[in-house]
Amino acid sequence: MTEHSLRTRLLQHILVPLALTWLVSSLVVIAVASHFAQKAFDRSLLDDAYLLASRVGAGLGKDGTQLELNLSTQDLGTVLFDQSESIFFAIYNQQGDLVAGHPGLSATRVPTLAMPVFADVFFQSQTMRSVTLHQPRPQPFFVVVAQTTASRSQLLQSLLWVTVVPQVALLVLLGWGLRRAIQKEIDPLLYLEQGSLSRDVNDLSPLPPMGGSRDVRRLGEAFNDLLERLQDGVRAQREFTGNVAHELRTPLAGIRALADYGLQQNDPKQWRAQLQAIVKSEERASHLIDQLLALAYADEAEQGMPLHALRLDQLAREVLLRHMPKAQALGIDLGGEGLDDAVWVLGQPALIEGILGNLLDNAMRHGQPMDGSSACVTVGVARLATPGNAGAGAHVVLTVTDNGVGIDPSQQAHVQARWVRSDAQRAVQGGFGLGLSIIKAYAHLLKAHLQWEPGPMGVGLQVSLYLTLVAPPTGAVTVKTPPA
Repeated sequence: MTEHSLRTRLLQHILVPLALTWLVSSLVVIAVASHFAQKAFDRSLLDDAYLLASRVGAGLGKDGTQLELNLSTQDLGTVLFDQSESIFFAIYNQQGDLVAGHPGLSATRVPTLAMPVFADVFFQSQTMRSVTLHQPRPQPFFVVVAQTTASRSQLLQSLLWVTVVPQVALLVLLGWGLRRAIQKEIDPLLYLEQGSLSRDVNDLSPLPPMGGSRDVRRLGEAFNDLLERLQDGVRAQREFTGNVAHELRTPLAGIRALADYGLQQNDPKQWRAQLQAIVKSEERASHLIDQLLALAYADEAEQGMPLHALRLDQLAREVLLRHMPKAQALGIDLGGEGLDDAVWVLGQPALIEGILGNLLDNAMRHGQPMDGSSACVTVGVARLATPGNAGAGAHVVLTVTDNGVGIDPSQQAHVQARWVRSDAQRAVQGGFGLGLSIIKAYAHLLKAHLQWEPGPMGVGLQVSLYLTLVAPPTGAVTVKTPPA
């Protein structure tokens, strides 16, 4: 089956119904014109018949009273004169005898006193239009007048040429104009097709704005939106691949180097030392992989993640308890504040857990005081309500505070980029430069405000995440939990 272009299909859908409508209307016009033209000619024939009937009178014949036509040859020629048609007549008495006129022109028999009867007759090898008129006085007789139809046919032909030919020309002109207009409207679609086919597979930049109708422009915008989403997905994949290739190369190479060195030794103590170093390197690589996967998760969720009501105090408590063994192993005082009251916020558990987990990990890694005192990390949950709004616009702030070296305010925006560490982080302990970037990305997905500031008394760092306070879901059971 042949597939037609959009332009051809549109022309077919427009011109075919239009042509059919024109054809039907033309046939109706010709039929109506033919009907009224015939009525005009019939009226002329009837006038001639009445004129002839008025000149028929009674005459005295050999066998009594008979009919006769009281017109001279000259008068008869005047009555039946026509410039373009031939007119014939015949007058018959009631018995059917010819009184005057052309023999062979038969009358259409009608009942007495009936209306005139019009009919098409064949006379002298021609088709003619005839009228038969019945008259009762001076005695019943019939008048038949017939006329050729050449002028009527010529009139209808002229009408056909005058009406149909210009309309056909207008229809052709309309088709040409529609073709140009449709082509102009679909040119942006052809531009979109050519722009897509001629592009390199790696070129996902948006196309320039397209002209045409609003629908075509919206199609171009939708196509550009698709390209932008594809570009974001490709960029996220490339970043993830680059991150993995860049960052995993060093720990994996270090693990292999440690293993090779250990295999070259004969002392079991050296083997144990190398195995312990391998465990630490593996822990570093595993932590890095977790952060890379978290970043990939954030990039994939960029198009939108549904948020719902969740209990923040319980979620923060669970994350805090999971990090407690590590804190005890490192000699860090890890505690919580405000976790004994049920607080419901709008969020997503995986995102909040990711933020809180990375904040705790950063605080335990880089929150060591410079003076050698014991490290202290605190997770806090507190309500913040806007006065006078009856709870509208209320927020909950989730904080993680440490007493370490902190981050200089001038470096806060800088260290939130990937693979960047502050001077203090580099001085205290090696970092991977991903944790703060993950926190920033997750906060964006939560539509939450993230704030960095010095800790209490200007010591350490306090990171605050402002979340929207919501009412507990219907049927939720709120139980007060014991303090951590």
